[in-house]
Amino acid sequence: MDNAKKRPKGPDIGLHQARRLCQLDDAERLAFIAEGLPVILRSAQGFWAAAEKLQAHSREAKVLENYADEEAAKILILVDAVRCPPKLIASRLNKIVGWFYNHLARLIYAEAVSWKPTHLAELREYVDQQRHGHYLEGHAGEYIAPNWAIYQRESLLYADVEAYQDGTLEWSAPRDPPYGHFGSFRPRALLVAEAMEQVGMFTTAGLKAVSEIWGSLEYREKEDHHDGRKLTEQLLTRLHDEGLILDTAKAEHAGTLYNEWQIPMYNLEFSLIPVSLEELEAEQEREFWSMAGDPR
Repeated sequence: MDNAKKRPKGPDIGLHQARRLCQLDDAERLAFIAEGLPVILRSAQGFWAAAEKLQAHSREAKVLENYADEEAAKILILVDAVRCPPKLIASRLNKIVGWFYNHLARLIYAEAVSWKPTHLAELREYVDQQRHGHYLEGHAGEYIAPNWAIYQRESLLYADVEAYQDGTLEWSAPRDPPYGHFGSFRPRALLVAEAMEQVGMFTTAGLKAVSEIWGSLEYREKEDHHDGRKLTEQLLTRLHDEGLILDTAKAEHAGTLYNEWQIPMYNLEFSLIPVSLEELEAEQEREFWSMAGDPR
């Protein structure tokens, strides 16, 4: 065992090397990301196309739909790295690229497409609510449940052993999604990613425009969608002027970016927030007395 601990680390060869984007200079990084975005998009589209063919197998179709969603979220994460202001790149890029491999971060990014926060501070609250490792469920918070996004993903995908609050162990069999598989609804994160490609963002010149325009404003607290619409308008104008918008682009693609592209999240956190049993039990007690009426 001691000898094993002293063995040198193996070479950085193979998959899971996105963190090495941090070692590239700005121009190299933009060019490399531009090369990769279509690769990720085709992967997402492939999962979705397969999901649509499995309508009779709702669980398997939903698994593929979720894969499509997470692949599209990887695009949104990388584009947020591009939107990050130059003054923040050195301090934020390594963390942002780490989200590329983090299931929770990808699930939140995909879900966040549908959120309409007032500003970044409110979006931070939404994100933080999704990061809790456990939470209370039930009429009076009587049940302790694991992080819902992760649980939903894992319980759909794997057979596993599940533990309950009272210590009971049970086998968890992968189950069909509760509402079936709605194959006619393309994942919204995928729609945003496809719109980005259509307007010319998946090119080095397109990403350079994204970086220069969105990087001019740091999203810290009160910056909002009104600011974002102005930046999106500037971006679309420049992409048009530079002849980068594809011939297949439609007005709906611009509309998707105006209405569905979430404001930048490079200043937020996406790691799981541990919640202790003591904290959960204290919250349960507060929930109980708020329902029953505190006699004290």
